[in-house]
Amino acid sequence: MADDKKVTPVSKLGEFGLIEHLTKGFTTVNPGTIKAVGDDAAIIDNKAKLTVVSTDLLIEGIHFDLMYMPLKHLGYKSVIVNLSDIYAMNAEPKQITVSIAISSRFTVEALEELYEGIKLACHNYKVDLIGGDTTSSLTGLVISITAIGEAMPEDIVYRNGAKVGDLICVSGDLGSAYLGLKILEREKRIYLEHPDVQPELEDAPYLIGRQLKPEARKDVIQYFKEQGLKPTAMMDLSDGLSSDIMHICKQSGTGCEINESQVPISEEAYNMAIKFNLDPITCALNGGEDYELLFTITPEDETKVANDENFSIIGQITEADKGYMLVTKGGNRHKLTAQGWNHFGG
Repeated sequence: MADDKKVTPVSKLGEFGLIEHLTKGFTTVNPGTIKAVGDDAAIIDNKAKLTVVSTDLLIEGIHFDLMYMPLKHLGYKSVIVNLSDIYAMNAEPKQITVSIAISSRFTVEALEELYEGIKLACHNYKVDLIGGDTTSSLTGLVISITAIGEAMPEDIVYRNGAKVGDLICVSGDLGSAYLGLKILEREKRIYLEHPDVQPELEDAPYLIGRQLKPEARKDVIQYFKEQGLKPTAMMDLSDGLSSDIMHICKQSGTGCEINESQVPISEEAYNMAIKFNLDPITCALNGGEDYELLFTITPEDETKVANDENFSIIGQITEADKGYMLVTKGGNRHKLTAQGWNHFGG
């Protein structure tokens, strides 16, 4: 049967026509959004609050592979990775801008799929699309999203506030997104060698979902507010626990001690790591793309975290001269090494 699905070349609409077409279904929900898409610049009124801005650049072939990443999922994830950075400042995202560079192989219909994912993320997290840009690319798809958030000055949490004796905490579980990626990469290799073989994904929906459709931890920030809890330092887990705790320690001028037995790993992730002949704790420490929140708290706030199943207390902040240490289940001590995602390789 012939494929009669409509295919529209981008050139038919032109740059401004394309932007208008892709953004016509977006509505604004935040009072601070004075002017969104359609003018030379957006206008935001934040009154007495501080503006928090974060930008991420996602490049086809480096940050995502369209062989197994559906465009709608890609649009959703592209927004989530930026919103996660805003939540990591203990702030609330309010607006985003979206800029894309596209090669000639992308049709209007393909970009509609991408923007359906962007729209869904905007709806779920109550943020407004307020602008962006489109241009051509010779090498595939490039997505740049800027997230804009706000917070009261006294609520902002930086990476450099950890103190000796503070407890190290994480939300959720770690390593699942990495193992989801391992499954997808395995199935891609099998498909390239044997195109008639159906992919085996049905036994790991949680792991696949953590890779293709992550969520930002808006609920954690809301919980902090409800509990009157302000972390001493915080960042989101995008590059891996080892790398990211080192960022906090370096900026805070401290060391750290992580307890292997306390690092949260889901049963699905643990079993899949064993299936891949990988060490589960290595996946949790170095996997990346979990988009959970890594934060430190004073010992006085321990009860606000210890009794909630969303959090794990995984270690403590130490003096700088003690370095970055992992205490194994057997009680041995090893230096933590940053083996997570490196954007420049090597």
